[in-house]
Amino acid sequence: MSKKRQQLIDTAIELFNEHGFHGVGIDRIAEVSGVTKKTLYHHFRSKEELILAALKQKDSTFRNDFMRAVEATGNTPHQRLLGIFDVAQAWFSDQKFYGCMFINAVGEYSEPDTAIRAACKSFKQQILSYIQELAEQADVDDPRRVAVALAILLEGATVTAQVSQNPEAAQAARQTAEILLNAATRKAA
Repeated sequence: MSKKRQQLIDTAIELFNEHGFHGVGIDRIAEVSGVTKKTLYHHFRSKEELILAALKQKDSTFRNDFMRAVEATGNTPHQRLLGIFDVAQAWFSDQKFYGCMFINAVGEYSEPDTAIRAACKSFKQQILSYIQELAEQADVDDPRRVAVALAILLEGATVTAQVSQNPEAAQAARQTAEILLNAATRKAA
């Protein structure tokens, strides 16, 4: 990937996170990136193409960082499942936390059959798959159901933290997750 293309993607991620997708135009991205509009259009045929590239990169970096951080929260799958919410709280406490870029994208691009929505759906499905793998390793009753419930708790905490600017939403979700996991573990035993 060329240095200019990467610079445009990095700038777009930063600006889209803070100001939204519709709140940032191509002119602003080019200006902050320090490139001309001609250079921007050399790398991306449209703003949508740049959004997709930004989402793809954010998917990869966020998911890898998230999973690595979750893995470091405990030695057992049960501990790591609860660790999801500890990692979320650290994310929510970050000065540059503006909510989930993928939730925000779907909010701005709500049409059901778009490439942007498909990219967001793919990201969420991969996070769910990771949570389900942990649930399977934890040997809980009905790992898929538990994973879906934990993913919903994570999504709810993310939106709550964004709207209320309260990172403690992650700990409320963690407490509920612990109750759910204890009940699912007893059933499995």
